[in-house]
Amino acid sequence: MNKKKLNAKDFINIGVFSVLYFIMFFIAGMMGYIPIFSILIPLVLGILGGIPFVLFLTKTQKFGAVTIMGILVSVLCFLMGQSWISVIFGIVFGLLADLILKAGEYKSAKHTVLGYCVFTEWVIGSMLPMWIMRDVFFESYLNNGGTEEYINAVMNLTADWMLPVVVLLGIVGGFVGGLLGKAVLKKHFVKAGIV
Repeated sequence: MNKKKLNAKDFINIGVFSVLYFIMFFIAGMMGYIPIFSILIPLVLGILGGIPFVLFLTKTQKFGAVTIMGILVSVLCFLMGQSWISVIFGIVFGLLADLILKAGEYKSAKHTVLGYCVFTEWVIGSMLPMWIMRDVFFESYLNNGGTEEYINAVMNLTADWMLPVVVLLGIVGGFVGGLLGKAVLKKHFVKAGIV
């Protein structure tokens, strides 16, 4: 049996932890109903998702697991009405995170935190329409029961210069969440041989 290939237990872990991580995304997304939080979603998700993501890595230290997780959470995001762009971002940033984790042989705490910082950026794909498909995005939101006051507030918060800030917020959230996950799950890190 090849210990480096994903097996049934790994797929179960991927499913379970993808759902846990998606719950964190849902919580962060619900906070977006307060206009200022609509741009803070990557920061909040990065922090909230750190513990389940890092615990997932202690359970499944194989290439492909994080890529599949990125696909699953972004497809769930798409099925809940977000843009198809989130799926592309889920694939790309899941794969990039996987490559970083593999470079650390799934045993490096630094690679774990860096990989999570990169993984967190998948969520930018669900937010990108606020900048690149602005009119369609906000018109759709208005047609689905959004108020003009909320839309105007979010439009004011999503000027072009804010997109790089939002990307940076995802990195900061991923860094804080990764460190938090590492600190909370120190015992699991030792057991999994991550240093």
